[in-house]
Amino acid sequence: MRTGVTVIHPRGKNDADPVFAAWFTLNGNGEMTGTTWVQESGFLEGPIAITNTHSVGVVRDAILAWQVKRPGLQPWGLPVVAETYDGGLNDINGFHVKPEHVLAALDGATSGPVPEGNVGGGTGMVCHQFKGGIGTASRNLGPEAGGYTVGVLVQCNYGARAELSVAGVPIGREIADLLPCVASADPGVRPGARRCDSQGSTPRLNDAEEGAGSIIIVIATDAPLLPHQLKRVATRAALGVGRMGGKGENSSGDIFIAFSTANPRAAADAGTARLAMLPNPRINPIFYATVQATEEAILNALLAAETMTGADDYRVYALPVDRVRQIMGRYGRPITR
Repeated sequence: MRTGVTVIHPRGKNDADPVFAAWFTLNGNGEMTGTTWVQESGFLEGPIAITNTHSVGVVRDAILAWQVKRPGLQPWGLPVVAETYDGGLNDINGFHVKPEHVLAALDGATSGPVPEGNVGGGTGMVCHQFKGGIGTASRNLGPEAGGYTVGVLVQCNYGARAELSVAGVPIGREIADLLPCVASADPGVRPGARRCDSQGSTPRLNDAEEGAGSIIIVIATDAPLLPHQLKRVATRAALGVGRMGGKGENSSGDIFIAFSTANPRAAADAGTARLAMLPNPRINPIFYATVQATEEAILNALLAAETMTGADDYRVYALPVDRVRQIMGRYGRPITR
């Protein structure tokens, strides 16, 4: 069992006030429930959850069970639940995510630093054929740009090794070993899969291999953006994925959602709502922050993740940080901290 669930409460678990939101899909080989109502209404009306592909249903149902017992919520719900596939490391057909795990995540969520790497929904994920998972990053804009914050959380499970790039440096081609492999000597385990070398090395990269997997991205900001502007922000996350080496491959589910915590009570039926909106000519700093924070969140997921051996002795290696430092220095991009 190498799986779990990650939950985000836009305004905190004790504040049911909806937030303006929008979503975007770069490639649709994946799932994010509830998005048709987000698109229609312009609001996100509850938590966002991220899990594995075969646990979307149980997570959605558990969120509904949690919501209907809490005051201030409407008597029906269309929860937003997204997924990426962890069937390499996890016994995905064992359906190990249970309602009690979802409820624990909903009730246990807190503010402050977010755990990264092999945690929550990201536990069994693989990114650019290194161990992936949950990653976060944020940008604080200067006073001249409004002083707003843009935060990004990713569940990264996508990408070909050869395409991985860090600040323009071809890390994936430079680290062409340490590919996922099977540690077991039993020939009946995963027939045809790579075998981990007995000396600890692994087979070398085959340039013909395609990128596979998916990435879910959640963008949060306190900038006063309306749904059509948040749709524009959500699309910019694709540029951050591209900077890291994601190409929206055919087999990838690349789905993004953005929300704003500004404009409280905008969804209340209390007469004409008075809203604040950032003028479009001032939105570029939000775009830049989104691209940068997305790129860094993916990198942080890779840096925080640890080597994992999962179902059928399948092993996925962590990104070797010391080697990354050496390669970056060799390309004239030294890491100073």
